Amino acid sequence: MTTTTTATEKRADSEVPARIDPPVSRVGASVDKINSRLASEQGTTTIADIVVQKVAGLAAREVPGVHALGGGAARAFSALRDRIPGASASIGQGVSVEVGETQAAVDLEIVVEYGVAIAEVARAVRRNVISAIEQMTGLIVVEVNINVNDVYIAGDDEPAPISRVH
Repeated sequence: MTTTTTATEKRADSEVPARIDPPVSRVGASVDKINSRLASEQGTTTIADIVVQKVAGLAAREVPGVHALGGGAARAFSALRDRIPGASASIGQGVSVEVGETQAAVDLEIVVEYGVAIAEVARAVRRNVISAIEQMTGLIVVEVNINVNDVYIAGDDEPAPISRVH
């Protein structure tokens, strides 16, 4: 029979919790339940960082109001890469992740379209990213940080007209 106690034991130098329950990473989800999704008697599944990065990038781009991902330098590099025949755009641009055995944390840099409610877009992005990662990988997303670093205004990225007179 297992008993759980929340009392503390007094030791000479400090108080330490006497509770030895498995840590809970999310309300209602014990570590054993989480581990059972990625490990079994037949073997274990490891999810690479790049997988989580791509899933998060695609999920964030699906949200209406998100114009692009990445900071100014990353977007400029992407624009150059797009002009090179055969080069492919980076799905993970503007996304950094930290992946553990059972959990993941995500940081996103996004550009929103002018006129959208930024707080609503951020909430929708967070929901979509968490849902996509948890459904596809079985990892628990503990954090999605969103940095809105620009506002896209239609016409801002049009090239300046080239003068015919030099």
